[in-house]
Amino acid sequence: MLWEQQVRYAALTDIGIRRQNNQDSCAVALCTTEDEWTESGHLFVVADGMGGHAVGELASKIAADTVPHMFAKLRDRLPIEALRIAVEAANEAIHERGTQNQDFLRMGTTCSSLVLCPQGAVIGHVGDSRVYRIRNRQIDQLTFDHSLVWEMIRSRRVHPRDAERLCPRNVITRSLGPEPQVNVDIEGPFPVLPGDIFLLCSDGLCGLLSDAEIGMIAGALRPDEACRLLVNLANLRGGPDNITVIVVQAGDLPEGVDLVYELPPPPPRIEGLSWGGFGLMCLFAAFFLVGLYFFELDVQRRLQGGAILTMAALSGIGFWAWHRSRTVSTVVEHDPNSTIAWRPYRSAPAIITDEFVEHLTRLEADLHHAALEESWPVDWIQYEEAFREARDAVEKRLFGRALVDYGRLFDLLMIAIQQQRKLQQRENRPKKGSSPSIPTMQDPGSNGERRKSDPEIKPPQSGISK
Repeated sequence: MLWEQQVRYAALTDIGIRRQNNQDSCAVALCTTEDEWTESGHLFVVADGMGGHAVGELASKIAADTVPHMFAKLRDRLPIEALRIAVEAANEAIHERGTQNQDFLRMGTTCSSLVLCPQGAVIGHVGDSRVYRIRNRQIDQLTFDHSLVWEMIRSRRVHPRDAERLCPRNVITRSLGPEPQVNVDIEGPFPVLPGDIFLLCSDGLCGLLSDAEIGMIAGALRPDEACRLLVNLANLRGGPDNITVIVVQAGDLPEGVDLVYELPPPPPRIEGLSWGGFGLMCLFAAFFLVGLYFFELDVQRRLQGGAILTMAALSGIGFWAWHRSRTVSTVVEHDPNSTIAWRPYRSAPAIITDEFVEHLTRLEADLHHAALEESWPVDWIQYEEAFREARDAVEKRLFGRALVDYGRLFDLLMIAIQQQRKLQQRENRPKKGSSPSIPTMQDPGSNGERRKSDPEIKPPQSGISK
């Protein structure tokens, strides 16, 4: 990546529907000069705290403060090393704070951090928050979930299709804070191409939206629009957890500037033996055994045995040449678009589908009906304008434009929901349930606590480098 590539980003954290406090934290540290960029790079951090009451909130806040602070102090180190040291320093700070108070003992947090620097994209990761990359209409998960589900799959103790049914989803196997030392996963550096989109999020988002849905939204909308729509959809699906998301988009290259990455070629990859190769190997073995029998045991047929051994040698040479061509063919010049040197942990298409647009259409219709029935304070003038534009975009199959308009509709509806709740609290009147009814796209279950009060919907923190 080059300093000349502008970076657009947006960050948004939300308490969710059922939590009483927000235990998520996030941080963004952009370089302001080219010298800073050359020495370190842009840094983005998402942390999801764990523990009762304010304990998780404190742990995630320490991580979001310590990682950027320590990373900035290590400009004399390579970004890979500096990021690892910064995350380890956050672990030490959280652990030390936890040992000072019995109530804070073994508090912890996840931490997923992304650095965009001259070497590319570098990731430091602990826990089950995630970092994704969206490129060429595909979303790749670049981090491994340190959760019981993923660890069981990696150890092949359960089949992937049965893992979530047999293992509790909320058990994580690694986090910052509980132990004095932690093993930090460092991924990369990965090439950063113009238009690449990186997304960091807590499990309050990726636990409710599929990878494909996240890719559709983040790949089609501006970072600030994507953050709002992603958070709104997670809340409309029940919002059982805090939700935090950062969307980062790499800008285009200046005219006349080429992007070059000097990466080592991938190692040769030996393909598994195919049926053709197995047949050649059997033919070689048969010729060799028959020829050896005639040559050694039957003196009168030594001439025939020698001929058969010659055929065996030729078939062996042919098999060796064929197998070598199969192996060497996998060693190609590195292509930043390919995953030949490295493969993501999981991938999904990031193409907006008719089914997803239909989902949004049905959800909007259900929310509209609830707003009229319960007299939500909706700005109907703006709503009707956004609705007409959304319907027109869907009819013309301009799905990217439709997502923008549906995002505006859901913004207006969520603002109305918050205002309606506050009005009900002030009037202290009986409620239908505990809040205005929110039709959901999925049933997330009924576990979890309702929050005592609802904050105003905040716009995403956003910005642009340089």
